Amino acid sequence: MPKHSVTAFLARKDIEVSFQRYAIDALSAMAQGLFASLLIGTILTTVGDLSGVGFFNEIGTFAKSVAGPAMAVAIGYALRAPALVLFSLAAVGYAANAAGGAGGPLAVLVIAIAASELGKAVSKETKVDIIVTPAVTVLAGCGLALGVAPWIGALASSVGGFIMWATELQPLFMGIIVSVVIGIALTLPISSAAICAALGLTGLAGGAALAGCCAQMVGFAVMSFRENRWGGVLSQGLGTSMLQMGNIMRKPLVWVPPIVASAVTGPLATCVFALQQNGPAVASGMGTCGLVGPIGVYTGWVAGMEAGAAAPGAFEWAGLALVCLVLPAVISWAVCTLMRRAGLIAEGGLKLED
Repeated sequence: MPKHSVTAFLARKDIEVSFQRYAIDALSAMAQGLFASLLIGTILTTVGDLSGVGFFNEIGTFAKSVAGPAMAVAIGYALRAPALVLFSLAAVGYAANAAGGAGGPLAVLVIAIAASELGKAVSKETKVDIIVTPAVTVLAGCGLALGVAPWIGALASSVGGFIMWATELQPLFMGIIVSVVIGIALTLPISSAAICAALGLTGLAGGAALAGCCAQMVGFAVMSFRENRWGGVLSQGLGTSMLQMGNIMRKPLVWVPPIVASAVTGPLATCVFALQQNGPAVASGMGTCGLVGPIGVYTGWVAGMEAGAAAPGAFEWAGLALVCLVLPAVISWAVCTLMRRAGLIAEGGLKLED
């Protein structure tokens, strides 16, 4: 097929091979799929554990069990997949997440993109579309899941294991690096939660990641209070700091205060408080969104106590509060105030769009 014919075919099928489509649009949608399944399920099961009401545990377990399908369908939606392709991705997501093990979310991302684009390519090209399109999507996606997902899972596990090992070996510098990098990923239009889930970041590395994410969310919420008031505190502090991306693109210096905060709280989490996030790995990349991050730390404490570990004391609770809430707020506000006085952050420079 001539090159111009291939280009025309891809354009007609809305298949766009680009960083924007795959690394930003698909990954951002995947994060919403995680929110709507694994994360809300984690919150509900934690509520059930705290309250003793089994109803929440049951509903939360249902939500967590469909994480793979939810992520895959979300990815297909971002890639503008036709209906039959979109619905078929549920099976693909389940297979990729199950076969991917610790790297399940990463496997879902890669395989759902491939299956979606293949399904789009054959969609409405035959008179038996209702058979051909789901057959191609499911066969290609599940086949890739069986053949590729275990390798992706092994790679993610090894990378995540290396990061956790490096953090324990050199908690100061690795605490800074993990905290800053994962915190930046949380604010970017990509998924820090998906990254942490894919890499299986828990333990000290998970604590450093949590510190960085909290620094971004709490930092932006507090330092932009004069522009956005309480609505901004709630939308950024309990929602997402990604809302500031427009202001960051216009004036990157506004990103400095929360990054400084994450560079401080990360090593404090690893070196001083030995803060370990031993709940679900996805919670390491959530920060204060729905309080999933701190809840993940508490979930790890509960699991540890059930295994015979000592209950957390005042020092552990103080460390959690300082790393996740107090220090990000104070440091970001202080740095932002200095930068405002120096004219580096303009009045209204942190205003959220209505």
